[in-house]
Amino acid sequence: MTNIGDWLRDLGLDRHAAAFRDAEIELGTLTELTEDDLRELGLPLGPRKQVLKAIALMHATPRTAPAPPAFTPAAPASKAERRQLTVMFVDLVASTALSARLDPEDMQGVIRAYQNAVAGEIARVEGHVAKFMGDGVLAYFGWPRAHEDEAERAARAGLAIAAAVAHLTGGGAPLACRVGIATGLVVVGDLIGEGSAQERAVVGDTPNLAARLQEVAKPGQVIVAEATRRLLGGVFDTTDLGRLALKGLADPALAFLVTVERALESRFAARAAADPQGPDAPMIGRDAELGMMRDRWAAACAGQGQLVLLSGEAGIGKSRIAQGLIAAIPEAHPRIVWQCSPYHA
Repeated sequence: MTNIGDWLRDLGLDRHAAAFRDAEIELGTLTELTEDDLRELGLPLGPRKQVLKAIALMHATPRTAPAPPAFTPAAPASKAERRQLTVMFVDLVASTALSARLDPEDMQGVIRAYQNAVAGEIARVEGHVAKFMGDGVLAYFGWPRAHEDEAERAARAGLAIAAAVAHLTGGGAPLACRVGIATGLVVVGDLIGEGSAQERAVVGDTPNLAARLQEVAKPGQVIVAEATRRLLGGVFDTTDLGRLALKGLADPALAFLVTVERALESRFAARAAADPQGPDAPMIGRDAELGMMRDRWAAACAGQGQLVLLSGEAGIGKSRIAQGLIAAIPEAHPRIVWQCSPYHA
């Protein structure tokens, strides 16, 4: 495989080669593509999923090391940066006993299917598979690409991974995995290791906490740390497991079991459900915007049809203003709510 056209031909998608060439996408940038990028290229849903799965396999398959250069380049300057990261550890349950029962080639097939299932669900929410460690998988949410809802993406991926692995079999028995998730400040540093073992060094307590939470999880469970639970708001149903004594940690850590995504009217309502004051928390500094919307409502009630477009950066309170208007008008009027979600694009 020497170019993007050959790669697409191997997938049976050579009809889309022109779109990749026009966007100047090369083999070296494939692993950075997301589903949004593929949608922008004009790929339908089926080919998008096929390409994402193939990219996930590229993460899992060791590549042949290139020939060494004729000279030794100078070491690049450190690009370490401080980031808030959500880290996920996934571990296949009872893999040692399974490998003792199965032929090595059969076991390799089981591990490959397991890794593909895990990597596929992580890629689906635009997480980053940092490293495959046999029956373990390390993933980052918030690096190299950051979103406003990394904790939610990680929890969603964790539940999907647990369900996907449960549908796999090894030696005639269903497989199971354990998932641990933690969020906190880390320093993302330079590349360490070589070849398939190469990864970006992440320094901080967060990866250790995620690994320890994974160890105490039961088969099929997704356990998150306290900081992750706060960021999830009311989007998921969780069970407080109390403070757990974790290996290597001086103090017991609060842990929560994530069970299922909650069914609420809107994403705003789901996040507000975790706030003690809920959606009725006092609104500060938005009197002008809310007053304008009330005026438009009054004009509509007088027979003058109105349309208000409220726009702005993520997280500045657009949904909160809309909720303020809803609270200010009589309940007798019908209300229709539509919303978008990056998970259902």
